[in-house]
Amino acid sequence: MATTFPPATPVRSTLKPTQNPPKALLSLRDGGRTVWAKCRTIRVDLSSWGSAANYVRLQDGAAKFSGKPIVSGKLLQKRAGIVRAATIEEIEAEKTLIEKDVKERMEKTIETVRSNFNSIRTGRANPSMLDKIEVEYYGSPVNLKTIAQISTPDASSLLIQPYDKSSLKSIEKAIVSSDLGMTPNNDGDVIRLTLPQLTSERRKELSKVVAKQAEEGKVAMRNIRRDALKAYEKLEKEKKLSEDNVKDLSSDLQKLTDEYMKKIEAVFKQKEKELLKV
Repeated sequence: MATTFPPATPVRSTLKPTQNPPKALLSLRDGGRTVWAKCRTIRVDLSSWGSAANYVRLQDGAAKFSGKPIVSGKLLQKRAGIVRAATIEEIEAEKTLIEKDVKERMEKTIETVRSNFNSIRTGRANPSMLDKIEVEYYGSPVNLKTIAQISTPDASSLLIQPYDKSSLKSIEKAIVSSDLGMTPNNDGDVIRLTLPQLTSERRKELSKVVAKQAEEGKVAMRNIRRDALKAYEKLEKEKKLSEDNVKDLSSDLQKLTDEYMKKIEAVFKQKEKELLKV
């Protein structure tokens, strides 16, 4: 007796996918709490890296999902940019530039202090005493040394010989209005200045002026050091220098500052000695 079987189910029908396949579940953790959301992936762009020499290009893709997106902060963000890594040579060049700037500014500060000291008269005549004298010449202020020759005939007098005799009156006026404390003698061709003897009281006053100028020079040195430290800290923030690098450079900078401070002190002591010497 033959057995009757039910009609066979077509294989194609068995393997046919359902019309509404289950959507994938996306799990996100937010502050220790797990959040689930159904979603269907539409497009995913993978990140790609490309490098050439010291440049690296980073292109981040973004994944898009159907349904209501659940985002904690900025989980997905499309970015495109260039990240440049500084070379050792570039870092060394920046350090060298900072050090060079520091030394140049400190040298200029020393020269300024010396120039200020030279403009303060002692018991002996010196042309540098007139360095800060400015004369009104054809409507413009000019330095006396640019329009006249200055010499010292003896230890207690100065001789000013202008290149243009029409400027004699202006030179005389500038000297009288200055703080030199000298009376010019204009004979129509040249101007003579005779240095009066410094009193003990005047010497002490000038010594205080010199001390103040020396302190101003030291303040300028500290400001230069401060600027350099800020430059080093900037390099550290940019990840070009490590914390240890900055400490070492700061230590070297302090030694250099101390060295120039001693130079100012030496110049000051020398000038003070000249002033107080009778």
